[in-house]
Amino acid sequence: MTVKSNHVTIKGIKDGLVFLLDAECDFEDLLTELRYKLEHSHTNILAGPIIHVDIKLGMRVVTDDQKELILDIMKQKGNLLVRSVESIEQKSEEDLGSNITVMSGIVRSGQVLHHHGNILFLGDINPGGSVTCTGDIYILGALRGMAHAGVDGNDEAVIAASHFAPTQLRISDMISRPPDEWEARETRMEFAYLQDGVMQIDKMSNIVRLRRDFNMFKGV
Repeated sequence: MTVKSNHVTIKGIKDGLVFLLDAECDFEDLLTELRYKLEHSHTNILAGPIIHVDIKLGMRVVTDDQKELILDIMKQKGNLLVRSVESIEQKSEEDLGSNITVMSGIVRSGQVLHHHGNILFLGDINPGGSVTCTGDIYILGALRGMAHAGVDGNDEAVIAASHFAPTQLRISDMISRPPDEWEARETRMEFAYLQDGVMQIDKMSNIVRLRRDFNMFKGV
């Protein structure tokens, strides 16, 4: 069997090896390539005395079982001593969405809806109305007022809406561009987020790049 992909990169460091595992590819493909490279390539560096290994999974979220699968493969090489496995922390079921509060209605001019946590609001935020939240704000409706996510300093919070025409957006301490720039935008589902301290807008289908714990529909 020949594996031509490049999901596994092995780099030598002063006191061992670093395995950089691709964070985007299918997990089974990743395991297949890892097995192949351990068995059929890099034989000059994967044999001999004990070598300390650091494994880096990038932004991939893995379960404990998946982490064990990786370690089991590494154990096939008796001289490889895994020193660390770096990955982003897997969030609990509560973090993954059960703490999203669903509310519905209309936030009219002069009204303020404040929530602690993440909120899914079914309805419209009218001009002059505001919604503030310590976590993410998802609006299944029109956002024509002000939205402030991550009010306690959460720079990773996002704001998403079916119709994106806010008078102002705030994430943490960052305030969006003037509202006149929103009026010429194409009407579509979008979300706002911070990148390097600058507010960015992207179409809703790309939100999975920031919320990798979301279940991704890949078709059948």
